[in-house]
Amino acid sequence: MDQHSIDLLRARPVAPRRHLIDGKPVPASDDGVIEVLSPIDGQPLTTIARGTHADVERAVVSARAAFEDRRWAGQPPAARKKVLLKWAELIEAEALSLAVLGVRDNGTEINMALKAEPLSAAGTLRYYAEAIDKVYGEIAPTAPEVLGLVHKEPVGVVGAILPWNFPLMIGAWKLGPALAAGNSVVLKPAETASLSLLRLAELALEAGLPPGVLNVVTGEGPVVGEAMGLSMGIDVLVFTGSGGVGRKLLEYAARSNLKRVYLELGGKSPNIVFADAPDLDEAARVAATGIFRNSGQVCVAGSRLLVEDAIHDDFTAAVRAHAEAMRVGDPLDLSSDIGAVNSERQLEQNLRFVETAAAEGGSVVTGGGRILTETGGYYMAPTVVTDVDPQATLAQQEVFGPVLAVTRFADEAEAIRIANSTDYGLAGGVWTANLSRAHRMIRAMRTGVVHVNTYGGADITVPLGGVGQSGNGHDKSLHALDKYLDLKTAWIKL
Repeated sequence: MDQHSIDLLRARPVAPRRHLIDGKPVPASDDGVIEVLSPIDGQPLTTIARGTHADVERAVVSARAAFEDRRWAGQPPAARKKVLLKWAELIEAEALSLAVLGVRDNGTEINMALKAEPLSAAGTLRYYAEAIDKVYGEIAPTAPEVLGLVHKEPVGVVGAILPWNFPLMIGAWKLGPALAAGNSVVLKPAETASLSLLRLAELALEAGLPPGVLNVVTGEGPVVGEAMGLSMGIDVLVFTGSGGVGRKLLEYAARSNLKRVYLELGGKSPNIVFADAPDLDEAARVAATGIFRNSGQVCVAGSRLLVEDAIHDDFTAAVRAHAEAMRVGDPLDLSSDIGAVNSERQLEQNLRFVETAAAEGGSVVTGGGRILTETGGYYMAPTVVTDVDPQATLAQQEVFGPVLAVTRFADEAEAIRIANSTDYGLAGGVWTANLSRAHRMIRAMRTGVVHVNTYGGADITVPLGGVGQSGNGHDKSLHALDKYLDLKTAWIKL
């Protein structure tokens, strides 16, 4: 990856994009479009189709037909594996182009985007391709005159609604196991991050995925997402995004066909630093990157920093220094550490959180404002707020921006109380050299992921899922396959 190649790809015009249904690009049923603004400079980039309820129904019909005639589900696992592996190869061959296109759409810094988006997606597809021909049914322990078999079958049509922060990575977490298992999929990208996913789906067709097996409908959540939630033809709905939307999807499922709904929702993850952490400067550096990379737009971001009293002042100063050393700028510039906030709406929300934090007694020690306004883009300085009460708005509500809430604690018991004091339970971190303490904290923290002496970086081999209002079900690992397979019992009298 070099700057010249990136600049050439940046200059490429992006043609208006349509839905991808039954293997063909199609416009919205009413020809509606959405203008795509790049967060880099606030300028129009292209347009995407503004999906309608009719578009969703057309995509669901296509997916159902593909599933019922078994053009994909009926292929042996080894054959599906071959297509998925080819798809991964095509993604890797086009990785830089996909990464740059995605950055122009959602603002993630290119150094992170290349690895976290196309390369991560390719790795995920390979993982599930290699896994699917190793999923076995079961023989039950029955009496001699009976044979009990447990078959694992694809659920049918899967609806997937994706966020804008890491569309390819999170998309692959859902597409990989769903398609490997033999299902058909209707995919809705975020309206502010659709372009790279549309290209990903085109590459799937090039790899040999039959038309109709993967359909992409772009558009607004209140229209396309609602139509998917209410669809009588979607069997399982998977979603990554906000808690408010997750609640609506559960309601839509109840109002329609009682489809299973798996939700990966928000987090307010505590990153807990004890005085006996093995490397306090490393902990400070990782605490900064764990909230400020991708402008804080990471579901597992360590947005609450809990610091033991004995080291609070020095450690907070070190985190502040690391934050101020991070360069915010053009996300397609290799020298930028932090790119753009996804949208002006998101940026304004971030700034309101900072204002509220100050009004509730927090001290903004660095950042707190919009920067680089002359570019026309959406940029925010990394922001550290100290003296945050555990019940303050900034400690309780997800910002999804580059804003770190710092709270001090006296001992292990208080750290646990504060860590568990929100409605969320997605991720967390513990920094300590005491092995027993590390295990006590892992057991005590009500969260789906706990990092010890690190933050972030857990790979595809382990599950990601939350407790409480952070959702249900799991992405990643072999456990993700469970969402996309039904169990069927065969009870045979011999």
